[in-house]
Amino acid sequence: MATLGAMSADLSDEALMLRYCEGDLPAFKELYRRHSRGLYGFLAWRSPRREWVDEIAQDSWASLHHARSRYQPRASFRTYLYQIARNRLIDLLRQQQELLAGDLGMDSDGGSSFEHLADAGQDHVSPESMLESKQLAADLHAAIRALPADQREALILQQFNGMSLDEIAELCAVPAETVKSRLRYAMRKLRQHFTQGQAVQEERA
Repeated sequence: MATLGAMSADLSDEALMLRYCEGDLPAFKELYRRHSRGLYGFLAWRSPRREWVDEIAQDSWASLHHARSRYQPRASFRTYLYQIARNRLIDLLRQQQELLAGDLGMDSDGGSSFEHLADAGQDHVSPESMLESKQLAADLHAAIRALPADQREALILQQFNGMSLDEIAELCAVPAETVKSRLRYAMRKLRQHFTQGQAVQEERA
């Protein structure tokens, strides 16, 4: 069978997965290149334990490999992959019977997503501006971590993984209207958080 080569970038995720089901290893490599970082970030936000993230990510790709003979492109590939990871995380949470609140935002480079956002475009700014950006990023990070799990999940999937309302609804097995409500409440709480923080700073000034 011919390998993908330069054609890989022109194929959809679903087409790549179908080719992988037929034994095309480069198709899998392209899927991994496209989605490994996003999957890791999703798990990093959802998992209450940092040490679980690598384990679940590896298990998810292994499960995808073992399930390839049963794969049918009924949903987007990304939704299919994230559902595997989400189910594995739920299994671990049930086994441990605990929900922890910390250590949620570490990515594969050992820093938070918001630290990367804060670091972007910092080559020509003053140390004061850089410090302020990092403080804002850390504050946003903490505010999102404080959201209820279902609201945090919907927000991260939309804002950081680029999922549509329908994709989130399918992944979380809830109606799209429920996803809209979760996003609306999440954004409202974030606005309240920063509005209150600004008010406190003004009082101290």
